[in-house]
Amino acid sequence: MVFNLAEQLAIIKAVDEVIMADGHVNYGEMSLLNLIVDILKCDRSLIKEARNTDAKEGLAILAEMPANKKKALAIMLEEMANADGKVHEKEIDLILKIFSATGIHIE
Repeated sequence: MVFNLAEQLAIIKAVDEVIMADGHVNYGEMSLLNLIVDILKCDRSLIKEARNTDAKEGLAILAEMPANKKKALAIMLEEMANADGKVHEKEIDLILKIFSATGIHIE
């Protein structure tokens, strides 16, 4: 699956927000973020750019993605929430908000 630059940026923004949701960043989360960057085939400098991107803009881009890309996003977000071995309530709340804003339906 190939993601364009705007999609890559928006995905990294969403994933990074999940990382930051509980106020703690650990090795597992950073390792998974690096893996996601590799999977998306994007430059690591995009992480810094994503952090400076408006969340609403990112959500609008994610909402326009086709269903197969949204499914991949959902998997990435869920994996990131689990990356540190425990899922924090703030991470769940954020993921549900992202799902709602982008039209991802929970099965």
